[in-house]
Amino acid sequence: MKLQISHVTHYEYETQVSDSVNEIRLTPSTNDRQSCYQQSITIEPNASLFSYEDYFGNRVHAFSVNGPHKKLIIKTNMTVVTKEAPNAAERARVLGNHPIELAWQWLRSAEAANRFAEFLVDTEYTAVTPSVVSFAQNIGKSSDAGSHAGAGEYPLSVIDWLSLLCAKIKSEFVYDPDATNVKTTASEMFELKRGVCQDFAHLMIASSRSAGIPARYVSGYHFVGDLQGGSADFEQASHAWVEAYVPKLGWCSFDPTNADSVGERYVKLGHGRDYKDIVPVKGVYRGTGEQKLLVTVDVRNLEE
Repeated sequence: MKLQISHVTHYEYETQVSDSVNEIRLTPSTNDRQSCYQQSITIEPNASLFSYEDYFGNRVHAFSVNGPHKKLIIKTNMTVVTKEAPNAAERARVLGNHPIELAWQWLRSAEAANRFAEFLVDTEYTAVTPSVVSFAQNIGKSSDAGSHAGAGEYPLSVIDWLSLLCAKIKSEFVYDPDATNVKTTASEMFELKRGVCQDFAHLMIASSRSAGIPARYVSGYHFVGDLQGGSADFEQASHAWVEAYVPKLGWCSFDPTNADSVGERYVKLGHGRDYKDIVPVKGVYRGTGEQKLLVTVDVRNLEE
């Protein structure tokens, strides 16, 4: 799928501000499932961009606006070509007859702990509370497991356990954009039983880590415009999901918000331990604390 994405972030300040220092993480990553063919970034007032990769390998653009200004507009336009992710049959071929217990045992090894330390520890958003532990421990021990359940300490493969976890969050929690805010943690959302994609992703990450599975937060876009008779708006297009590490398969994507598998309709911007590592736009400035923020995102399929 060939997707054209426009992302505009517009700040309006009550009075003039100055010395605005900012970072943006709005450049699609390039991997085996997607390629960014073109991107343009414009800043108003005009500012020079400095680019670098952060600790997690995400492309960051930094800039400063030192003079007085009452508005700041960041516009990005990009063209990204995506392809479908491996399906269940293709994953099964890669896994072959690899014993289920060996995968779980490796995840509990010192090698795994050292290699994925940053994606196994608690963070502000993904604290592993007793409620989260109990929620994760019930995966595969009820009707959720269906015909997958079996005897022994490891009744489910890692990929099946993650798939059941993803489906359980989707079925037991209500999508409600008014229930939470950008600072809501996984444990807080767990008590509310409702939230948005950021909250569902944080809960899946916390649950996965409680089971010893490395998991990370992904920021990006989800194209659903053609499914609704038009182009997607901000809430529908900007999205968050999860990548979890499965032995022999590597990082696998899961979307606990939607029933769709993470395929050609998804564009990844970057990943981190939680939302705080991959905030699309963040910065500081000198001046009034009163501001208005408007974000608009449009994702279109150029192959239609």
